[in-house]
Amino acid sequence: MTYQEIQAKARDCVGPYCKSCPVCNGLACKNTIPGPGAKGIGTGFIRNYQKWQELCVNMDTICENKPVDTSFDFFGRKVALPVFAAPLGALTLHYGDKYSDLAYNEILVPACAENGIAAFTGDGTDPTVMQGAAQVLAKNGGCGVPTIKPWNMETIKEKLDLVKAADPFAIAMDIDGAGLPFLKNMTPPAGSKTVEELQQIVARAEKPFILKGIMTVAGAKKALEAGAKGIVVSNHGGRVLDQCPSTAEVLPAIADAVGGKMTILVDGGIRSGMDVFKALALGADGVLIGRPFINMIYGAGAEGVKVYVEKLKAELEDTMAMCGAHSLAEIKRSMIYGY
Repeated sequence: MTYQEIQAKARDCVGPYCKSCPVCNGLACKNTIPGPGAKGIGTGFIRNYQKWQELCVNMDTICENKPVDTSFDFFGRKVALPVFAAPLGALTLHYGDKYSDLAYNEILVPACAENGIAAFTGDGTDPTVMQGAAQVLAKNGGCGVPTIKPWNMETIKEKLDLVKAADPFAIAMDIDGAGLPFLKNMTPPAGSKTVEELQQIVARAEKPFILKGIMTVAGAKKALEAGAKGIVVSNHGGRVLDQCPSTAEVLPAIADAVGGKMTILVDGGIRSGMDVFKALALGADGVLIGRPFINMIYGAGAEGVKVYVEKLKAELEDTMAMCGAHSLAEIKRSMIYGY
């Protein structure tokens, strides 16, 4: 099946909120909750997508003609391209009842591994979500990154111990989930964490720790101080706070501040291999992509993941070759028009 055929097939079983739109730009689902939209008016996700499209690349083919290498070393694991499936949860609630979180991860994690990338898995109020993710990761040689929400410290420690047993190559926390109501209503309440609390969490993780939800230079520096080995520049797809800048807008300054000191990933509105190239040129080491993997799995299961990864790789290779970059290290900010 082609990418377009899979996307069309997904429309028959996803929803009613997600429309499996030909262009996943947040316009159709912007404020659908439950669903993939935002608790506000959904401007954050829309802006994320738009800003990547506004960037233009500088074509330059006066260079050596040789193969392009898209491989990337991610905490000791070589991946075929610097793309990772983003953590997603509450699939039945937000995207339709074809797959539970466990069923989705049972397809996503091995399919990503088989196609040379890795998946971040999500978390939720149902304890079986993280339990299931840990089981799937363990069955697939720990090839993935379990992502824990900023619960209260007792719950975080329990979840860390659970996922460590799966021996993943990194562990993440989506700290930008701090505004979710179910965290605030916990006893004791959960959500935002101090640098000192994060230091305790990082020490207990005993794995490279990634903080997802960094949107400022100050936040990146605090993540570094806390001992995180990586960050994800992300505004939670606009689900938590409207009228934030896009991830493309804040990425260069964050990369200038902590680049080379920690791994920098970026999430939000990235859809094509050319978008991946733009993110790398602005200073990211890799990217996370969420919603398109939903559509691909709902439309064709593991085959959908394969088709999408191949599409991204081909687009990234073509953009690199046409801009004169033959390895990820050769991608420079000057390859973006206006920089």
